Amino acid sequence: MPRSVIREFRPDDLDAVVELSVRAWTPVFTSLAEVLGSGLFAWMHPDGWPAAQRKAVAEACRSEGTHVWVAEAGTAVAGFVAVRFDPAESTGEIHMIAVDPPYQQEGVGSRLTEFALDRMRERGMALALVETGGDPGHAPARRTYERAGFTPLPIVRYFRRL
Repeated sequence: MPRSVIREFRPDDLDAVVELSVRAWTPVFTSLAEVLGSGLFAWMHPDGWPAAQRKAVAEACRSEGTHVWVAEAGTAVAGFVAVRFDPAESTGEIHMIAVDPPYQQEGVGSRLTEFALDRMRERGMALALVETGGDPGHAPARRTYERAGFTPLPIVRYFRRL
């Protein structure tokens, strides 16, 4: 695979970014369905998780408060990162990040993470944060963040259908 180049998101990247996010997060949502159980998971995603995911990613890409960059391998969009800055709190957040499965295990996620951290430093942020799940589907993300120097804070969220 060609080494990726990171550049600013362009509106014509939207479809590629949205669809790669669905492919990239399929194992995550499969894991979440196993952890939560099919009934609760289906209730949380009545239109199916891909529809909700497409909407969330499109909204992030269109949001004025979110900065998005893509990793391009040749002419293909291999991944993306969406970052939010909070100057009042001196905090930058990796809001979303995904790498298309054919480009996973190639260092694209690590490069996108480091790129995001560099943008945070350039804007004077003092703290970077990212949230991810503790389930098996999020294990690759946790490894990426820990390699990048993030310190995990174990938090448990409980769900119960009423």
